[in-house]
Amino acid sequence: MSRVAIHTLGCKLNFSESSTIVRQLEDNGFSRVDFSDEADIYIINTCSVTDNADKKCRTTVKSVLKQNPEAYVVVIGCYAQLKPKEISEIPGVDMVLGAAEKFNMIEHLHSLKKEEEAIVFNKNIKETQDFIPAFSYGDRTRSFLKVQDGCDYFCSFCTIPLARGKSRNATVAETVIKAKEVAATDIKEVVITGVNIGDFGADQDYAETFYDLVVELDKVEGIDRYRISSIEPNLLSNEVIDFVAASDKFVPHFHIPLQSGDDEILTKMRRKYLSELYADRIARIKKQMPDCCIGVDVIVGFPGESEEHFLTTYQFLSELDISYLHVFPYSERNNTTAKKMVGKVTKAEKTDRAKRLRILSAKKKRFFYESQVGKKMDVLWEEEKQGENMQGFSENYIRFEAPYDATRVNQVERLCFNAINESGLAKASLKEHLQ
Repeated sequence: MSRVAIHTLGCKLNFSESSTIVRQLEDNGFSRVDFSDEADIYIINTCSVTDNADKKCRTTVKSVLKQNPEAYVVVIGCYAQLKPKEISEIPGVDMVLGAAEKFNMIEHLHSLKKEEEAIVFNKNIKETQDFIPAFSYGDRTRSFLKVQDGCDYFCSFCTIPLARGKSRNATVAETVIKAKEVAATDIKEVVITGVNIGDFGADQDYAETFYDLVVELDKVEGIDRYRISSIEPNLLSNEVIDFVAASDKFVPHFHIPLQSGDDEILTKMRRKYLSELYADRIARIKKQMPDCCIGVDVIVGFPGESEEHFLTTYQFLSELDISYLHVFPYSERNNTTAKKMVGKVTKAEKTDRAKRLRILSAKKKRFFYESQVGKKMDVLWEEEKQGENMQGFSENYIRFEAPYDATRVNQVERLCFNAINESGLAKASLKEHLQ
């Protein structure tokens, strides 16, 4: 029982944890195989953000058992913490591990047996107190470095605090040690990730902040660049913005959740800011970094969102100097305040609003790309092959495309953004390979 395969659903944080778990298994005599190959153990790292987690989990279990009907199936992740009983009843699942147990995988695998009922190890989330560091390696060109876990914000639509527990992290010094482990590999870009990374230090008795962390990470030799993943607008301080603007390693790219541009809806969502603060953050970024790429998360169809509320959000986003949107139709979740709210929005209305915002996003992205044509950029080429082409990202998240060339994978090249191709991606003309 030595071949293990893992499949990750959801966010960058899940990818960092999956990669770390697999390295633990390899260090203990297991061999990793691709998830599409025949394995002795299949691990499914689940997500709970959307309402189709159950469907995805069932479909994945069914597909792996076609590859090897005798295989063991272990389910971990946020969905495993929230709905262990439901998962245990999925035919073919042998073990379910909650948030406090997934990093004890080695210990639990030794007790795996084929039984009529799945074995469940799932503690109350309040008992999940430890911070387990993690980073991804070997899965993608970039490394996702976990610097924080859990969340103390109880937004009315979100189950993440119930799935991951309270906000917690290691010290700055301990996190830098992990970054140095990444620096010792061939990784050139690190994405800083967590559940609520701006809340770094909230669980500590001494004063360390996210700003303190980025200052120290910037000093680590061997990492070409850092990218900050999603960060709450109220936690994105002026000093962080100003530091990124002055840094040679932290790239000009932010992803900042908005969720709604209407203050009444933001209040119902229990967000910790209003639209004025959000607009101030965007203005500060653009003043310091005119070429910065800014992505935005938006939820449409939240309970009580009228057409007027939606139009307020649409107008707000239309006037903001942002680069793209991630649009999510509101997904009702158990054990959330929002589920009990009146004013349900129909599926048709949510679909229509999402479509309108995605059209706006495409326009915003095109406008941003056009504003960058003619500029020189440092592009990191990705390993994944896209048909006959390869793709890579500039420091400010412009996606480039070129004919596939294996020698360029994981290389940073200085390119001139020459034109936008028919797929809406960047084409380059001038190449000066960076040593």
